[in-house]
Amino acid sequence: MTKKTVCLRIEHHAVLFALLARQAVELCGEKGKESILRGMTVYGKERGRRMACNARKRGDEINTMTNQAYGEWKPDFDGQMEFGQIHTQPTLQTYIAKCAWCDAWEKHGLTEYGRLYCVNVDNAVYQGYQDKYVCTQVTEPMSWGGPRCEFDWGCPLTPEENEALAAKKKELEASCMKDFTFHTAHLRATISRILIEDLGDDGQRAVDRALAEFAELFGQECLDVLDTVPEEEIYPKEAFV
Repeated sequence: MTKKTVCLRIEHHAVLFALLARQAVELCGEKGKESILRGMTVYGKERGRRMACNARKRGDEINTMTNQAYGEWKPDFDGQMEFGQIHTQPTLQTYIAKCAWCDAWEKHGLTEYGRLYCVNVDNAVYQGYQDKYVCTQVTEPMSWGGPRCEFDWGCPLTPEENEALAAKKKELEASCMKDFTFHTAHLRATISRILIEDLGDDGQRAVDRALAEFAELFGQECLDVLDTVPEEEIYPKEAFV
């Protein structure tokens, strides 16, 4: 019998984060929350560094246009997310009107903790891509009660750059994207490391309890598959020198 391949989705990624956040906050209160927020900033910057590495390997400049082109993920299926541009000048502004992460947190009663993901992740990814950049949240995120998420990327896109963005996305297609088994493994690795660094034994307990809850919710195979993602793929040397 052929062994069925386990492939994680956005729901797994979203729920694992929220479980880690809940355990950290329940065990350590405000210190747990601060550690989770620091972990998310580290995690986001690591994603941005991988994106910049991919852009440089292909000879592309590091700028706002290529940042928008070198995303590492896509929705699990059509209609799962709704996002787009608001305008491109005087600065690029984008929106998310339907979010699979928010849907997952609501489904599992974890929005109170999941929304900590939204505090700085987009800005962290952007700053990991190029540390001079800042992404500002224009509206309150949906996970915090806002009608939709809106972001200002601090730089304009000319009409020519916007055309180049569409062409670059078409050229790249999914070549620089990773599945959510990868992204969930990265999340586990980085957030666990930061919680243990910041909170010591309580951080380890938070991680152990969250992983046990994750396995109970989705099955042990969904936890075990995270071990199949090589660390050198999560933290490629050329991006982390």
